[in-house]
Amino acid sequence: MVDRKWWTLTAVAVATFMLLLDITIVNVALPSIQRSLHSSFSDLQWVVDAYALTLAAVLLVSGSIADLIGRRLIFVIGLVVFSSASLLCGLALNPLMLTSSRALQGIGGAMMFATSLALIANAFRGPERATAFGVIGAVIGAAVAVGPLLGGVLTDSLGWEWIFLVNVPIGVLAVVFTLRNVAESRDPSPSGIDFSGAITFSGSLALLVYALIRGNSDGWTSPLILSFLIGSGVALLAFVTIEARRRHPMLDLSLFRKPAFVGASATAFFIAASMFSMFLYISLYLQNVLDYSPLKTGLVYLPVTLLSFVVAPLAGKLSARLAIRIFLAGGLVLVGIALVLMGGRQLGDTWVGLLPGFILAGIGIGMINPPLASAAVGVVEPARSGMASGINNTFRQVGLATGIAYLGAIFQSSVQSKLGNLLAGTPAAPHVSQIAQGVSAGGSRQVIAGVPAPLRATVSHAANQAFISSLNELFIVASVTAFVGAVLAAVFVRQRDFVGQSPEVQAAAPATA
Repeated sequence: MVDRKWWTLTAVAVATFMLLLDITIVNVALPSIQRSLHSSFSDLQWVVDAYALTLAAVLLVSGSIADLIGRRLIFVIGLVVFSSASLLCGLALNPLMLTSSRALQGIGGAMMFATSLALIANAFRGPERATAFGVIGAVIGAAVAVGPLLGGVLTDSLGWEWIFLVNVPIGVLAVVFTLRNVAESRDPSPSGIDFSGAITFSGSLALLVYALIRGNSDGWTSPLILSFLIGSGVALLAFVTIEARRRHPMLDLSLFRKPAFVGASATAFFIAASMFSMFLYISLYLQNVLDYSPLKTGLVYLPVTLLSFVVAPLAGKLSARLAIRIFLAGGLVLVGIALVLMGGRQLGDTWVGLLPGFILAGIGIGMINPPLASAAVGVVEPARSGMASGINNTFRQVGLATGIAYLGAIFQSSVQSKLGNLLAGTPAAPHVSQIAQGVSAGGSRQVIAGVPAPLRATVSHAANQAFISSLNELFIVASVTAFVGAVLAAVFVRQRDFVGQSPEVQAAAPATA
C-alpha cells in the first residue's frame, strides 16, 4: 500500500502544475482572445496582470489563514476557486468577464501555492523532504517548459477557451483526491491574520498597475491617473507602517536588513519585469506580424523553455559549491544580453532572428531559478523560511504585473507616435489614434480590413513597421531592466549573509515561473 505522504505529494504536484501552467500558457492564446472578444490593448494586459496581481496580493495572507484554520482546507478551497474561475474564463463573453475570472483564478492559485509547500513539509521528514521538494521543482520546470506549446496545441485545435476549461476536470479530481488522501495540518501557534496589511498591499499594487495601464489613454496628468498614483503611494506607506508595528506581520520587514535577502527579492522582481513580461509582446509579434499560428508560436518558444528546464538542475547543484551571486547576477546579465540580441527586428525577418537571444535567455533563466529559491530561504532561520519563500514569490508576481504594465505604457505610446509619423499626409492620418489602438492590441489584420481598399497597403506597412520599431524599443528597455537587476544582485547578495540550514530547508522553496 502506498504511503499517504506520497499521495500528498501527488496532489500538490498536480495543483502546482495547474496554477503555474496558467502563467505561461496564456501568452500564446492572447491574439486569439483579442480577435474573439475584440479586446483592447489594456484588456490583454489585464488578462495577464489580473492573475498576477491577485496571486501576489493574496499569497502571504493565505498562508496565515491556512496556519490558523487548516492547510488542507485552504488548499481544497483554492482548488475549488481556481477550477470554478477556470470554467468562467472559458465561458467568458467579453473582456471584463475574462479579466474578473482571471483575478478569481489568481486568488485560488494563491491559496494553493501558499499551502502546498507547508503540506509537503508536514508530510515528509529528513532526506525524503528534500526529494519531495525536488519533485515539485521538476514539476514547476515542466509547467514552464510545456506551457507555451500546450497553449498553442489547445488554441489551434479546440479554441482559446480550452486553455482554461482543461483545468476543470483536473481540478475536480484533485479536490476529491485531496480530501481522501491528504491529512489536515495547522500551526500549533498561529500568529493571526494581517487583514490590514493585505488590504493596503493589494490596494497599492492594484492602483499602481491600473495607472500604468490606463496612463496613455486617460492622460498621465489627468486627475484620475494622478489620484491613482498618489493613492498607490499612500497605500504603500500605510502598508509599511502597519507591518513595522505589528508583532506578527504578514511581511516581516526585518528580513530586508540582510542585504542578500534584498538582492534575492530584487532578482525575483527584475527577472519577471524584464524577460517574463516581454513574452506577452513577443507573442503578439509572432502571431500578428509574422502571422504564425498559436501552435507554431508555442514551438518557437521551445528553445527558451527547454534550455531553462535542462540548465536549472545543473545550476542548483553548482550553487551549492559556488557563490550564489554568480548565478543570480550572471543569469540576469545573460537575460539582458539576450534581450539586446532579440532587438533589431525588421520587416521580413522570421523567428530565426530571435533564436540566439532565446538560447541565451533559456540559459539565463535556468541559472537563476534554483539558486534564487535557495537564496530566499538561505539567509533566514529555518522557522522563517516559509515567509521568506512567500515574499520572494510575491516579488516575482509584482515584477510580472508592473513589468507588463510599464512596458505596455511605453509600447502603446511608441506605436501611436510612429504611426502618426508614418501616416502623416495620408487619408488615414485622422484615424491614427484608432489604428494605433488596434495595432497595439495585436489586431492589425482587423484594422487593415476596416480601411478602404486603396489605403490597405499603406496602412499595413505602417502598422507592421510601427509595431516592430516599438517592439525593438521594448527589448532595449527590458534589457536595461535586467542589467539593473544584475547589478543589484551582484552588490547585495553576499555569501556571509547565509545561515546554516539542512538540505531540505534549502530546497524548501522551488521558484515559480
